[in-house]
Amino acid sequence: MPFLLTVVVDGVLTGVLYALVAVSFVVVYRSSRMINFALGEWAMLASGLVAAGVHTLGLSLPAAVGAGCLGMVALGLAFSRVVLRPLLGQRVIAFLMVTLGLGALMRGASALGLQGLTGRIELPIPPEPIAVHGVLVSTEKLVAAVVAALAVGLAAGLFHWSRTGLALRAIADDQQVALAMGIDVQRHFALTWGLVGVLSVIAGTLWTFVAGSGFGLALVGLKIFPIVILGGLDSLAGTIAAAVVVSVIEALAAGYLDAHLGSGFGGIAPYFVLVAVLVLRPHGFFGRGEAVRV
Repeated sequence: MPFLLTVVVDGVLTGVLYALVAVSFVVVYRSSRMINFALGEWAMLASGLVAAGVHTLGLSLPAAVGAGCLGMVALGLAFSRVVLRPLLGQRVIAFLMVTLGLGALMRGASALGLQGLTGRIELPIPPEPIAVHGVLVSTEKLVAAVVAALAVGLAAGLFHWSRTGLALRAIADDQQVALAMGIDVQRHFALTWGLVGVLSVIAGTLWTFVAGSGFGLALVGLKIFPIVILGGLDSLAGTIAAAVVVSVIEALAAGYLDAHLGSGFGGIAPYFVLVAVLVLRPHGFFGRGEAVRV
């Protein structure tokens, strides 16, 4: 029983980190109906900027995170204005290809620009796990999960209880109507990608602290797609719930099935769950089908 609880707790804490990355996907999709396939690359580049600030410029961690946020916000604003603005009105496939191309560019730029840089980011936290009635809780993951939960809560609050969030939801429903009501669509798109930059810095820094840096961080984005699909694509609550469920399933499969079915089965177990859920509920846990006038 202690081992089972340890695995479940570890999965829940990791799920909160997954939720932080997934929220950046939902932020873009809810505001523009655009699918960002470069989630992992955004986090990878953001963590690289923070590491460069710490190890190359000698900045303190808060200062390096602030500098990383400025850099990623600048990238988000440039991407929105230079790349996305000319594509408005084009087919969805154009936006998909742009994000795929951006991801490849980020991987190449990181390999060249951050070559030889120590990507590890340390926090002043003791590495020893906490033991609670025989259940081991990773101190690093616990602290990272608390910070990630705060970031997720702030992002959710922005969407649900602010005028900016209301405007973004209106833009997602119908851009033409939003323009007619006086909403500056371009400005709000820029805000969206700036927010993605900030979330990427937080997510990338936390993932680097917990699991290390490098190109493996870019692969985190691949694990997010089952989460956002199960959550319903545009549902923040569904995405958070799906992140925890997927992470716990992954942890249980790795802890109990890898020894019998081969190392790495835990990594693909969530995809089996994805297929099963989509058969029963195609719109995910909290997703809603598109309303059609008949």
